[in-house]
Amino acid sequence: MDLLIAAEQLGSAGKTLEMAARYAQERTQFGQAIGAFQAVKHLCAQMLVRAEVARGAVYAAAVTGDVLEIAGAKLLADEAAVRNARDCLQVHGGMGFTWEADVHLHLKRAWVRAGFGQSAAQAEEELAAAL
Repeated sequence: MDLLIAAEQLGSAGKTLEMAARYAQERTQFGQAIGAFQAVKHLCAQMLVRAEVARGAVYAAAVTGDVLEIAGAKLLADEAAVRNARDCLQVHGGMGFTWEADVHLHLKRAWVRAGFGQSAAQAEEELAAAL
């Protein structure tokens, strides 16, 4: 169950990264795309790093089926989904809260999915005990 949730969170993290990058290329401010601004570049780069780290963990957990790897994968995927949705919302600005953009839906669903299965605190305790 936790592996399935982690995979779904990973998909959400990737989708919000894609949405943020596309919007940063389309939206202009001061005569240029907002993706040209350093702050937006850094947000998108951090989103990419979180998604890729979670992707590696989820793929490894899927191959091994190890309980500890699944706990770590869910922990990383939950963080990637929630934080990427928040950063995507930041890139979209006030537009992200409207019904025209699905960003707020990704954030709400990431919060709900993070509550399913093993919580972050439980996963951290399980991983710490195994060390």
